[in-house]
Amino acid sequence: MNRMIFVNLPVTDLPKSVTFYEAVGARKNPQFSDDTAACMVFSESIHVMLLTHDKFRQFTPRPVADARAASEVLICLSSESRDAVDETVGAAAASGGVADPGPRQDHGFMYGRSFEDPDGHIWEVMWMDVAAMQRCPQPA
Repeated sequence: MNRMIFVNLPVTDLPKSVTFYEAVGARKNPQFSDDTAACMVFSESIHVMLLTHDKFRQFTPRPVADARAASEVLICLSSESRDAVDETVGAAAASGGVADPGPRQDHGFMYGRSFEDPDGHIWEVMWMDVAAMQRCPQPA
């Protein structure tokens, strides 16, 4: 079985967050969703669990971080092209997110931007030309 990742994120408004994540390319899996949680599927191996704060607190004794006040994690999602990076960030901004809270990165063979979701979680979206990257000198 291939390994999978489930990113668990606390959200303040579950329906709003579901709509936002659908806009940036995820689909809701109703089998693992209810009024306290929504499983958003980006791919066969990447899932984001959106959890109300009460639900999130069931999994940790620590306080829920305010993602607008502190960095909790940076999540990076790969994309199939430079245009797809721009489209994803554009969809995020059009759906209540913030485009480019961090600087754009353009290294020729690698291009990345970021967006902030309605709860302040920062996502990086990046494209990489693997063939060009393999031609770059590797550090010793």
